[in-house]
Amino acid sequence: MKLIDLNPDGGIGANSMYLRLGDFHLLIDAGLNPKKSGRQAAPDFRPLQGVQLDLVLLTHCHLDHLGAMPLALRDQPHPPVVMALPSHKLAPRMLHNSASVMEREREEHGTPDYPLYTHEEVDRVAKRFYGHPFGQPRKFTGAHDEIEFTLHSGGHIPGAAGIEIVHKRRRIFITGDVLFAAQRTLPGANFPHHHIDVLITETTRGLNGRALGRGRAEEAIRLVDTINATLRRGGSVLIPVFALGRMQELLAVLHDARKFNRLDDAPIFASGLGLEICHLFDDISRKTNLIHFTRQILKDLKVKTVPRDLVPGKEPPGQGIYVISSGMMVENTPSYALAPGLVRDEKHSICFVGYCDPDTPGGQLLATRPGEEFLFEAVDIRTRIRAPVTRFDLSGHADREELLEYAAMITPHTVVVTHGDASSREWFKERLPSRLPHHSKVLDPAPLQVYPV
Repeated sequence: MKLIDLNPDGGIGANSMYLRLGDFHLLIDAGLNPKKSGRQAAPDFRPLQGVQLDLVLLTHCHLDHLGAMPLALRDQPHPPVVMALPSHKLAPRMLHNSASVMEREREEHGTPDYPLYTHEEVDRVAKRFYGHPFGQPRKFTGAHDEIEFTLHSGGHIPGAAGIEIVHKRRRIFITGDVLFAAQRTLPGANFPHHHIDVLITETTRGLNGRALGRGRAEEAIRLVDTINATLRRGGSVLIPVFALGRMQELLAVLHDARKFNRLDDAPIFASGLGLEICHLFDDISRKTNLIHFTRQILKDLKVKTVPRDLVPGKEPPGQGIYVISSGMMVENTPSYALAPGLVRDEKHSICFVGYCDPDTPGGQLLATRPGEEFLFEAVDIRTRIRAPVTRFDLSGHADREELLEYAAMITPHTVVVTHGDASSREWFKERLPSRLPHHSKVLDPAPLQVYPV
């Protein structure tokens, strides 16, 4: 087997990996880096020049795994794109939203290269998307060789899949983004327990161990308590979330709290794409029974659309709980617009509930101490941080210890560490050898280099 990481910067971002298994050519994911713009945000597909892909497999529909798929397929007119059934429902909507955002970026900021693809191109490539059930092996014959693949439920978000591949009696397993713990909206990952020869694992939380007494249930209670305390002092709460997965999970948590009279009464606001995905979740729930989220949650909570007249640097027009994107509070998103008006007043709160890249505005805000100044560069607002800015461990990614335990259980000959900052990968590289058979090796692939595995 040969492997090339096509993410030009490594780390987390433009996730895409090329595998050659004998004479079978396979692409796993094609994402966009949310911290970059234009062509710089995409994977480097030059190693695929002259290669005829046999198959493309998608782990899940977050844009750092899906967002560059139209670019990947532009010079690959033949291979189908296979994904889990929920992803088949979600992928076109996510790509259309990406195209719309890029069009707006071009109009408002003159971003070079945008849009990277059009709505018409999304419609064309979506015809090549195929949904496949979890747990059902399928043989796939390419131009010269054959593999068998199985999608395994990965938790994380609806449709997230770990991918098991068998080629000539050799088993490869790609975790994708994984969460072993059950969420309010879907069960945890259901991964294979048998021996795997090559494990390709995410390492997102390599630097973030879970503190004692900070399980998901305890963290949800702590979040609700923080919301109540904020509301009682007259403030509003901003919860930055990813539109796909985190928003629906947080709304379900708030719904449970309100159902049992543990959440104070206040308006709840959500943003556009996340609300649209709520309706898609309802449809997926009714047709597949793979997730637990219906429109009734929105009705019971009386969720309102975020006011269009949010002005960066000013408080929102009314007190409330704002569950809005983006989760890392990147520029030109509702959470970024709302934050400057809240952090300057101690009555408000900002509550992060998932992974935040340290280089994003959200990660930088979390690293800023109370009383220090913070620059919201995109809107040219500098303000002193007076509102509590708190992180709650409700991430959609597995704890690092859980990933170590999984690797130890399946006894791989090779572990490839991916989807993590350099320091996170280093943590895994240091600890994996003691948990694996003595002959096993750990590989941290440099971008765009060919590795025989």
